[in-house]
Amino acid sequence: MDKKIIITVGRQIGSGGRDVAKLLAEMFDCRLYDRELLNLAAKESGFSEKFFEQNDEHKGFFKSMFQMHSSFAECSFYRNEFSQENLFKFQSDAIVRAASESSCVFVGRCADYILRDIPGKVDVFITADIDDRIARVVERKGCSREQAAKMIANGESDRASYYNYYTGKRWGHSDSYDLCVNSSILGIEGTAKFIEEFIKLKVEG
Repeated sequence: MDKKIIITVGRQIGSGGRDVAKLLAEMFDCRLYDRELLNLAAKESGFSEKFFEQNDEHKGFFKSMFQMHSSFAECSFYRNEFSQENLFKFQSDAIVRAASESSCVFVGRCADYILRDIPGKVDVFITADIDDRIARVVERKGCSREQAAKMIANGESDRASYYNYYTGKRWGHSDSYDLCVNSSILGIEGTAKFIEEFIKLKVEG
């Protein structure tokens, strides 16, 4: 495709959303940004990447702030830049910069909202059946099914709170995206191929 492609992928925990995003990046020859955004934001802001890791897709950052190493906190307060909103802005600036430079696939982090004014952008949300999601988390974390279910519930509560707070939209609800897909139906590769066809029709149409 000759046009620049910008794809954002929201995902439920354990849905395989990142794997789908990786395949889409390969299909459209895009750069993939997931946790890489934390490093970009850290470089642009001058903060340690640890700040962005603490703040990554969840509200309530200041609850854990005082558990961090004092040198990081002292540096941040000294620069008078230390707030959750500023960290979000630094990450947003990194997303906008990356999108301006090349075709990209962004995983989470409110990229659909941050890039809302970019024409032709495609916003996708990946879900999956709960049994499949639990099984993926069990395999990835080496935990019990009960622990996996708790991780999913807690993680998605944080993720939804973060997304809803900064976007004014509803995380995971169809009215926030162009396409919502259940990866349990077609599998990871099949889901990626289905989305690929949708993107081609949307962008070229």
